[in-house]
Amino acid sequence: MKLVILGGGESGTGAAILGQQKGWEVFLSDKAPLKDSYKKELTAAGIRWEEGQHTESQILSADCIIKSPGIPHKVPIIQQAKAKGIEIISEIEFASRYTNAKIIAITGSNGKTTTTSLIYHLLEQAGLSVGVGGNIGNSFAYMVAKEPKEYYVLEISSFQLDDITSFRPHIALLLNVTPDHLDRYNYEFQNYIDAKFRITAYQEASDYLIYDADDPVLQEELAKRRDIKAQLLPFSLEKANTQGAYCLDEKNIHINFNQNLLEMSTKDLTIKGKHNLKNAMGATMVAKMLNIRNESIRNSLMTFQGVPHRLEFVREVEGVKYINDSKATNVNSVYYALDSMEDNLVWIVGGQDKGNDYNPLIPYVSKKVKAIVCLGLDNQKIIQTFQSIIPTIIETHSMEDAVQVGRGLAQEGDTVLLSPACASFDLFQSYEDRGNQFKHYVNML
Repeated sequence: MKLVILGGGESGTGAAILGQQKGWEVFLSDKAPLKDSYKKELTAAGIRWEEGQHTESQILSADCIIKSPGIPHKVPIIQQAKAKGIEIISEIEFASRYTNAKIIAITGSNGKTTTTSLIYHLLEQAGLSVGVGGNIGNSFAYMVAKEPKEYYVLEISSFQLDDITSFRPHIALLLNVTPDHLDRYNYEFQNYIDAKFRITAYQEASDYLIYDADDPVLQEELAKRRDIKAQLLPFSLEKANTQGAYCLDEKNIHINFNQNLLEMSTKDLTIKGKHNLKNAMGATMVAKMLNIRNESIRNSLMTFQGVPHRLEFVREVEGVKYINDSKATNVNSVYYALDSMEDNLVWIVGGQDKGNDYNPLIPYVSKKVKAIVCLGLDNQKIIQTFQSIIPTIIETHSMEDAVQVGRGLAQEGDTVLLSPACASFDLFQSYEDRGNQFKHYVNML
């Protein structure tokens, strides 16, 4: 049986290693150059690979194709494979077929990485056999092949969910759904919503779906969907519930899972803001479901350090704070960031637009932002949205310039916030590259 892998990044290389281990004839193909580290690993394992091209005869002779999440379905080679009836799946689908571990899967437009990292921290600190990966860090397939665990905590993107056919997490978390990646979903929000809900598509009655009961999209969808078999566990900042989690006063979190109770003060949380309060409630529910002791949960929540590039304090210079929120690649992420900030912000925004509507940010921007620094090749939509309420909007085309302009606009007591609302690929290799450059130039001040 021949397995072809399209895309030779972290997930593709991991899938190739697992596929060969399980007896498949493996061929990996990437139109871009492969990293040297992946080339060495594939070659050492005796796996055939190519870079800089897709050889059709090789690819279309596959019994199964594992497609990188970054490859759209509309590309010709995928359309040809579909026409031939070749099975096309994602790496998470493939890996899940070769493990009996309990899977905890997290998706949502915002908060995935923080919640995933926090759940891993809670489980790892409690001494469980646990691995973390998926859309962050390690390839799920590689862990199944080389680092088998009893639990896997996986951040899952909508692109990964597009190509599952049986992937079944025991505990799924659906944090929120707001418009994002609409360029991949024909600019139809419902298509993106449907992709997110695939996280629960193959769950059974013995499984669980944890969700934000305050999210209007989730409320509406759950009211009309009759096909969800998993047990629903809500968390909320607005209403108490007898099963799930709530925090009505932003002071005390209440968790109840099958009469197994936990109450704790929000003062014990190292991560701040309403959005992180929700992330913490979702993560803590998972810990309670796995019978982790309350004392261990509290200790873990008090020692969690958050994730890089997400509201990350860089330094204070001449009384001005610099915050790196490069991971905010959509409007809703920025909404959360602005919600958690004080007034007098110099906001660095812009990049590769994904069909953004900036209007929901206007109330926060008009109240909290004193100046805008645009950082992108095309800033017209940002300028048009905010020019009537923010008198100072300056365009820049490099991170060094953006930081220097931000410094010039900020006074003592202000905050310079990099929270782009956009993808990074017009000027940077990734959001990590963008955030690292921001930190570099801030540290040069």
